[in-house]
Amino acid sequence: MITLSDLRPFDGSKRGKKRVGRGPGSGHGKTSCRGVKGQKSRSGASIPAGFQGGQMPLYRQLPKRGFKNPFRREYGVLNVGSIDKLNVDIIDLETSQQMGLVKKRFKLLKVLGEGEISRAVTVRVNAISESAKKKIEEAGGHVELI
Repeated sequence: MITLSDLRPFDGSKRGKKRVGRGPGSGHGKTSCRGVKGQKSRSGASIPAGFQGGQMPLYRQLPKRGFKNPFRREYGVLNVGSIDKLNVDIIDLETSQQMGLVKKRFKLLKVLGEGEISRAVTVRVNAISESAKKKIEEAGGHVELI
């Protein structure tokens, strides 16, 4: 019977640490596997990512572009036509996420006016387009902005 104390790696699956700089008999002596001279042979040598030997690096040659707005609000989008297909009277973010119409990463919901609606529903959303609001209210529905 095998116990946890008996477990060990298969033979040849683990390789011992290379001990460099331990004389000529080891095969890793003198220059300690670093070659002869040059930046990488010196102690403490580390070359930063993107370093091109003193040449102006590519990431500094190219111009900066764009702007990332830290105050951007991302909405999950739902169309009026897809609301009409649901068998639910109250539509909100949780309902639409459970039905798989809006991804779970969205914290806000916006309704847009594509499609038609033929029944009265209550819609609780963070934002709504004018055309969507008009279509929902004409069908006898109600819009609540959260």
